Amino acid sequence: MSPLFKPFAMAGRTLSNRIAMAPLTRSRNPDGVPNDLNALYYGQRADAGLIVTEGTVISPSAQGFLFNPGLYTPQQVEGWRKVTDAVHAKRGTIFTQLWHVGRVSHVSIQPGGIQPVSATGQVAKNTKAWGYTADGTPGAVDVSAPRALTSGEVYGVIADFAEAAANAIAAGFDGVELHGANGYLIEQFLNPTVNDRTDEFRGDTLEGRTRFVLAAIDAVTARIGAHRTAIRLSPYGGLGDMAEYPELEQTYLHLADELSKRNIAYVHLMDQSTRGSSATPVDFLARFRRRFTGALILAGGMTRARAEQLIADDLIDLAAFGEPFIANPDLVARLEKNWPLASSDRAHHYGGGAEGYTDYPAYDGAAAA
Repeated sequence: MSPLFKPFAMAGRTLSNRIAMAPLTRSRNPDGVPNDLNALYYGQRADAGLIVTEGTVISPSAQGFLFNPGLYTPQQVEGWRKVTDAVHAKRGTIFTQLWHVGRVSHVSIQPGGIQPVSATGQVAKNTKAWGYTADGTPGAVDVSAPRALTSGEVYGVIADFAEAAANAIAAGFDGVELHGANGYLIEQFLNPTVNDRTDEFRGDTLEGRTRFVLAAIDAVTARIGAHRTAIRLSPYGGLGDMAEYPELEQTYLHLADELSKRNIAYVHLMDQSTRGSSATPVDFLARFRRRFTGALILAGGMTRARAEQLIADDLIDLAAFGEPFIANPDLVARLEKNWPLASSDRAHHYGGGAEGYTDYPAYDGAAAA
């Protein structure tokens, strides 16, 4: 049997295989509270060795896209309990992704119409949020001008991450993954072309620009334990107006060292080359692998062949699949048995109800024959 389909030990738990379901924004929660439909959706995909949920906002001001679930109210905790129960009933493992979008937001979806907050006051160019358009209908909108967080407010956001992590454990999650990728708040601190601060979180020093993410990790591990804490990073991603910079590799290898010291559950790297950004260089992946001693996941344009090669080369431990899980709830079986993959209807990726969400069937070999 291919190692891809064998159990894998990670942070004190045994995953049924080395396939992870990557976070997929689906925008099925107009009230921000997970529901029975979400429970069915994740339960259908519980054969994945690890499920990482869609981005889950940590506070009302953390949101950049309409109809996403949160983890800051008792109702949301109870809603997520339905999801975790459904996954655990099938012996699955599920982490939730804790999300603060920072400047990738719009005043129409901020509480009271306030400005989005960020590491900076710079507007993200050529970047869209999903908010309310001028005529009041949901749609893509240019992001609004952000306000730079004060030093005290930065510590408040760190506390929000920790509180959301505690709520996640109360909701039955096996752990949390901080969203440090795709140009959102954590990366807005990490990237010195964006982070123009002059305080202890300043972007022009290695310690300054990594202080926010490491403080957030420390706050979360203090609340729920390092074995339940993870992070997603996109070192060479360009989403959200994130430019590459000379100190990029130094920054992320420093994080590899620091995260190793903290003994977190895993690091989840995102290769955004399928989304128009630079590919993650293989030599960088190898260097990160040598520096980070925990479990390593890679997502982005993944196939069975690529996953098996990366595992064989000892570059990663788990392979994360994103969009293929939308139309293939039985993706693990399809990959293992080399069954054909169904294509998803992109018109139903975001928003709506069961259509294009929970109505994709498992593969029926007899019908296909």
